[in-house]
Amino acid sequence: MKQMLKFLSMSLLVILIISGCNTNNEKEDIFKFKDSFVGDNSAVGNIVNQLQGAEHFKGFELETKEKPYGIILNYDWSESEQNYKKTAVFNATFLFTLVQNAEWITFNFDNQEYKITKENLQNWYGEDFSELKNEDDLKALTQKHLENEDKVNQLFK
Repeated sequence: MKQMLKFLSMSLLVILIISGCNTNNEKEDIFKFKDSFVGDNSAVGNIVNQLQGAEHFKGFELETKEKPYGIILNYDWSESEQNYKKTAVFNATFLFTLVQNAEWITFNFDNQEYKITKENLQNWYGEDFSELKNEDDLKALTQKHLENEDKVNQLFK
């Protein structure tokens, strides 16, 4: 009986160790939220938590009472203004691509607010980014446009 109990205890210990070592640290595929809606709290929250500045993200509001629908994102972080702008462009691009009825997004960073409309961002890119099908293509598009600080500043004039 003691040997059986000892064997079961050791087996349980081995199972716990193996399952603890097998944690899945891979990032979730953000494009699984493609075609979400502004009113879907869970989808919007999951998307934002995978974007730039997620560690400083402190909450959001969804404006769904009347069109155009929008999202207000609140961050608690002190960075340079340019990083705010680049984060806003990057995150807005992803949100507009994934959330089909979002027409505007307001970013509240500590003491700075930026509002980006889908139409203005599409014009700024000069191409339709909403039809991109994967994260790598969308990142490549944004990084190419974010390299030029003058171009980034033009969006916020």
